[in-house]
Amino acid sequence: MAEGLDRTGVDGDDGAMTTYSGVDDFEGATFVRTSFKGATLRFSDVSGVTMRGVDVAGLDIDSHDLFFASLVVNGVDVVPLVDAELNRQFPGRELQRAQTPEGLQEGWIAVQDAWRTTVADTPPELVDAHVEDEWSLAQTLRHLVLATDAWLRGAVLRVEQPFHEIGQIFTGAEEMGFDVSGFRADPPAWSEILTVRAERQQLVTDFLATATPELLAEPRENPWGGDDWRPTVGDCLRVILEEEWAHLRYTRRDLARLSD
Repeated sequence: MAEGLDRTGVDGDDGAMTTYSGVDDFEGATFVRTSFKGATLRFSDVSGVTMRGVDVAGLDIDSHDLFFASLVVNGVDVVPLVDAELNRQFPGRELQRAQTPEGLQEGWIAVQDAWRTTVADTPPELVDAHVEDEWSLAQTLRHLVLATDAWLRGAVLRVEQPFHEIGQIFTGAEEMGFDVSGFRADPPAWSEILTVRAERQQLVTDFLATATPELLAEPRENPWGGDDWRPTVGDCLRVILEEEWAHLRYTRRDLARLSD
């Protein structure tokens, strides 16, 4: 075992899963004739990994950051192809990168229409259901409340305490040093989630209705800290749109599996 490697689980012939948790334990390593069949990687860094002569049948990759880099398969960067296909599946998604108030407004209307359909079409018994370690629909809407609070109320509007207590904080936030004491431990009722979600959606709608190019260009602070990126107001709104489209895709993917 690599030095500093946290390892939990059980080894043996019974197929029990072993979990490895570490920061850089496998960086620069070479694996030859090694089986990763059925393995799961979550919140892990696989940037710059080189794979040659590998069997990738059924390989399933889901990366929210995919479109900020490249993914080369057999010499072809497939990121533009994936991006184009997702834009086809989700009309209006391409406007998440819009640079004008009008484009952002149009993109916001498109993604809210898509969410309205998804929520309305979800049977009540699936609202709290989830696939493996993924969020349920209820948890996802709570996370989108959090995203709006962070990027609009916090970053753009500079509200001192921007977060609603039902917000769903991202995994690992407490370990990263974020104060999570203001978030409710017990899950709220579905009706409350829908009410707070609608209020946050209206905040974005109202803000975009009066946004100007000059306002979009104003600098703001990253609500999650760090000095490496200072977003503009437009950047903050584009993050909200990216969150909305990404989690819509996750939700529809999981609901399809739950409905099978």
